[in-house]
Amino acid sequence: MQVVLALIIGAAIGLAAEFVMPGRDARGSALAPLLGAAAGGLSWTALTWAGLAFDHPAIWAVSLLAPVVVVPAVLFALTRSRARTDAAERRRLRIG
Repeated sequence: MQVVLALIIGAAIGLAAEFVMPGRDARGSALAPLLGAAAGGLSWTALTWAGLAFDHPAIWAVSLLAPVVVVPAVLFALTRSRARTDAAERRRLRIG
């Protein structure tokens, strides 16, 4: 059941990243929390399958640090890609 904590904390980290990082208008509001929950949950699950117990400090550290690293990197890449695609589409349509 501790995996639920990793999911909730990952979603909270993703939600915080959604409000801190620029470009909120270029992505959905649920993307960052879902991505954070996925990163936290997947890292917890992988370490559990690797044999770490739920009371081992490494499983907590990795499942908390994974969303902190993954979410901003993905949001930055997606925002940059969206801006580039939108600019190309505006040039193609000859608007703005």
